[in-house]
Amino acid sequence: MGYAVLHMEKTSGTDAAMSAHIERTIRPKNADADRTHLNRELISFPDGIVNRTQAIQHRLDTAGLARKIGSNQVRAIRILLTGTHEDMERITNDGRLDEWCGDNLRYLADTFGKENIVSAVLHMDKQTPHIHATLVPIVRGERKRRKREEQAKKRYRRKPTDGARLCADDIMTRQKLKAYQDSYAQAMERYGLQRGIDGSEAKHISTQQYYRDLVQQTEQLQADIGQLQDRRETAQEELRQMKREIQTEKLKGAATTAAANIAESVGSLFGSNKVRTLERENRNLHERVSELEEEARQKEQQHVRHIQEITNAYEQRHRKQSEFVDFVKRYFPYVEKLMPMINFLRERLGFDDGIIRRLCAFKEVSMKGKLYSSEFSRSFETQRSVCAIKEDENGKFDFKIDGVSHVSWFRKKMNEFREAIGIPPPRQNRGMKL
Repeated sequence: MGYAVLHMEKTSGTDAAMSAHIERTIRPKNADADRTHLNRELISFPDGIVNRTQAIQHRLDTAGLARKIGSNQVRAIRILLTGTHEDMERITNDGRLDEWCGDNLRYLADTFGKENIVSAVLHMDKQTPHIHATLVPIVRGERKRRKREEQAKKRYRRKPTDGARLCADDIMTRQKLKAYQDSYAQAMERYGLQRGIDGSEAKHISTQQYYRDLVQQTEQLQADIGQLQDRRETAQEELRQMKREIQTEKLKGAATTAAANIAESVGSLFGSNKVRTLERENRNLHERVSELEEEARQKEQQHVRHIQEITNAYEQRHRKQSEFVDFVKRYFPYVEKLMPMINFLRERLGFDDGIIRRLCAFKEVSMKGKLYSSEFSRSFETQRSVCAIKEDENGKFDFKIDGVSHVSWFRKKMNEFREAIGIPPPRQNRGMKL
């Protein structure tokens, strides 16, 4: 019996980048283009709404919220619904996929409210069928006040406590997250899916931490594969050497037989004692050749088994690495987009791994010293600059220094350098006046 998978993740803003991934306006590299037409939206949008991003905003506009939505407030929660690969394949082959989708929609509606589930898309163009659902966290009831606020003197009229509120924290408490796993496993039990181990020491880690662990494990796997390849080549060379030795011993045996035949002819002239001596030595040589051939055959078998073991180990590690990479691309599609940024930070700017890890965790890093520009082939001094990786509206990552793109920052520094040594800045093309 496999496991039911329910994963929830907060997101800010309208989550346009994930909408492009879910709706396949930008097709992931690991998606099967021949199966993309099998993907389908399981929830119909309201009139005038054409995509997931608009559906999120529509729910916020029509929920009757009394408070203004903060710029850093969570507006949607991503929910991933699937199961173990073998079990999802079995459900699909048994013709129960539509039934499984319907039960998932009922579970979402019963648990979070039908009006709060604004989108649910079934993906069939990946290795494992799965659903991307979108929850707008509209709740009712009084918000949790801070302790000092509760102790303060009430000087104003008490506000109604049953109004609609946008609050992801009320939905994703520790106790509720555990309860979701229990209730979802019960809903999926009829499909042969069970809950993960309750109380397991395994912890949910952040996407950035998962990516850092992935890079380390991938590098280790590549090193192990390289060692296995070296061992395989060494074993093959030993086998070739052994075959050459066997061939040499056979040639020696043929030469000995020819010498015995000559000796036999000569023995008729010089007597039979010499002939018997040569025959005895000839037999001994043939026996020795047979022993060497048997030893070589055994060694060859050992080498074949050894090469097979190495090959199996290599294929197993390669398969695990491929599965690991496919898993990351499937559930963390933006990780692949970070790779060019990591190469740029490491090779062009010369940042060490510690700084790159903090930047890839989307943290601001204060820099002091010299920053190298490949555009101008020189370094620029800074006493204190704040660096960070930011994602734009198109889902692309840019390296920013002091809040601006690194390209603009370096060009500004170059203009300041030119002014300091008396060289006017380059003239900008303002166009031709008519």
